[in-house]
Amino acid sequence: MLMMAFAAQQGLEMLKVISFLLALLACNNSFAQSNSQHGGTPGSFDFYVLALSWSSGFCETTGDRQGKRQCDTGSNIGFTVHGLWPQFERGFPTDCGFAARSPSQISLQKTIGVFPDIGLARYEWRKHGTCSGLSPGDYFDAVKEARDKVIIPQNFQMPKTEQVWSPAEITRAFTSSNKSLRADMMAVTCKRGILEEVRICFEKDLRSFKTCPEVVRQGCRSGDVNVPSVR
Repeated sequence: MLMMAFAAQQGLEMLKVISFLLALLACNNSFAQSNSQHGGTPGSFDFYVLALSWSSGFCETTGDRQGKRQCDTGSNIGFTVHGLWPQFERGFPTDCGFAARSPSQISLQKTIGVFPDIGLARYEWRKHGTCSGLSPGDYFDAVKEARDKVIIPQNFQMPKTEQVWSPAEITRAFTSSNKSLRADMMAVTCKRGILEEVRICFEKDLRSFKTCPEVVRQGCRSGDVNVPSVR
């Protein structure tokens, strides 16, 4: 009888553990779904995130292995557009109907000098632009409009030597250079201790910057980050 009671107790404890793990898995799945909503409704979002990639940082962590042309010596690219992303207050939509609205060569011409290459522009249109509710041409116009509203701090305009900055210092450089931009409206991201991106939040009409707590939480937590010189 004692052994049977012990076995029953052990079984009860095991059921509790399994129930806990199942609840945790459901919670994680719910969180993942809330952060990325594949096939959302075009035009249904709360604000934009402009992602500005530090080109030579991208090259050191990813681009060199992929043979990206932007990583060639003499490319002279500092911050370049990674994308303009429709965003919810929590999570974001993706892939909102690419097949029906592929960008034409005329609309892709608008991306020259904005994106580092047309291949990235096509990808960003498919994943994010289709969720904007805009035509391809209008979306690429919006990307350029957002980029042109951001003043790049002097220290990040084609530096020829490697620099070391803390994420907070990079944030202050951008907020000092851009009127109305605050630390709670942007994030500095890094990868392997190297500057990856500066992400700046805009209102849906692109007229002003916007607070974005979830984006800010994605920022780099490193004490210092390396900022490789332009190539």
